[in-house]
Amino acid sequence: MADHVDRVVAQWAAERPDLDVSPMEVFGRLKRLYRLVDAELNRTFAEHGLDAASFDVLATLKRSGPPYRLTPTGLMQSAMVTSGAITQRLDRLEARGLVTRTRSDLDRRSRDVELTPEGHALIERALPAHLATEHRILADLDDTGTAALVEAMRTLLVTLDDGPV
Repeated sequence: MADHVDRVVAQWAAERPDLDVSPMEVFGRLKRLYRLVDAELNRTFAEHGLDAASFDVLATLKRSGPPYRLTPTGLMQSAMVTSGAITQRLDRLEARGLVTRTRSDLDRRSRDVELTPEGHALIERALPAHLATEHRILADLDDTGTAALVEAMRTLLVTLDDGPV
């Protein structure tokens, strides 16, 4: 079974046989997979009136557990984005009534972000659909293939110092 990356690698091997182009087999596929998977996930998010950034904030708040509240800094660290990006996300979600920002009980200078009942209900609906999409994408891999893929990616992330857990 050949794919587009096989053709690209073969072309480079013929054009520059003096170079080891084997990393292209990994990174070419990662890039192509990212585009394809991102499109699939975005379709699922759109069915719920969300985009990936909004889903990420709502899901982060949900998985934080009751009372489903975090500081903007906590959200920013979880999403690995800049403070400006998290502010834009929160502004949009607050305008839609999906999150609220209130003064922190611990630090009056800070504000906490909390899921509203509407935000909670939306992530409760969107999460099963998101997981169903991910399961569908991985359906052709057996448990061994999935485990090998997970371990290989984990190894690369740790090696590249993906940051604290």
